[in-house]
Amino acid sequence: MSDIRLGFIGIGLMGDPMTRRLLGAGFDVTVWNRTPDKTRPLLDAGAQAAASVADLVTQVDVLMLCLANTAAVEEVVFGAGGVSEHGRPGQQLIDLSSSDPAATRDFANRLEQQCGMRWVDAPVSGGVAGAEAGSLAIMCGGSEADIASTRPLLSPLAAHITHMGPVGSGQVTKICNQMIVGCQAAVIAEMVALAEASGVDASRLTEALAGGFADSKPFQILTPRMAASDFDKPAWHLRTLLKDLDMATAQSQRAGSATPMSGLAAQLLRAHANRGHAEHDPATLVEAYRPAGSQESP
Repeated sequence: MSDIRLGFIGIGLMGDPMTRRLLGAGFDVTVWNRTPDKTRPLLDAGAQAAASVADLVTQVDVLMLCLANTAAVEEVVFGAGGVSEHGRPGQQLIDLSSSDPAATRDFANRLEQQCGMRWVDAPVSGGVAGAEAGSLAIMCGGSEADIASTRPLLSPLAAHITHMGPVGSGQVTKICNQMIVGCQAAVIAEMVALAEASGVDASRLTEALAGGFADSKPFQILTPRMAASDFDKPAWHLRTLLKDLDMATAQSQRAGSATPMSGLAAQLLRAHANRGHAEHDPATLVEAYRPAGSQESP
């Protein structure tokens, strides 16, 4: 499969290690990022740099996106000089971003009508560590044929690739994932603060609860950081988790399905973001529950 030319747009916390995994698997990868400086380290790893989105699209067979939100995806694909102006039939777009499901379905229809490109939504879970190790969970939406053709391209990135249904189904599945993560982050902050206020060493919680019903990846990652007030070098940002919870409540309205816990978690995260923590690690949520004199700035 290494003769397939890949394009990658969005060289951020996740995009950089995913691109490195693809290069390590022998793929020819051309990259573009709104901030060109972020692509330079990848050139040393074997990637090629495109001067523009147009330059990239004309060079590749399959285009991968890993962007911050739905608006960023729309701008790159349908904005001036974007993908839709330069794509061609036979090309495929794989969106690894976490985007709104309804917008994703609309984007897929628009793109195919405008230039003939096919769309697969393939949001990921597993964080930076999963991207570096190639152990991500990838949940896909698209036709059977499109998913079959993308599996060899995604395999260097993932431990699990699951076809969830037509376009947009991957994004709905990612929302379900983030509902669990967001609600866990909120209650883990309460739990750590309660342990501290009760005189329990919160740094031992992960050891004490390991293997029990409360154990989980968010618990293992967030609890030690909260207990140690270790907020430097965040592997993810609170604003990203809040964005996903907001998409969950929006999707619940479309589907007529109640999501009270996710709605409350979104409001707790929003209040914390409005206190200046949007760009910080979600672990800083614990600071909302600690006595004022004990809080530390991240």
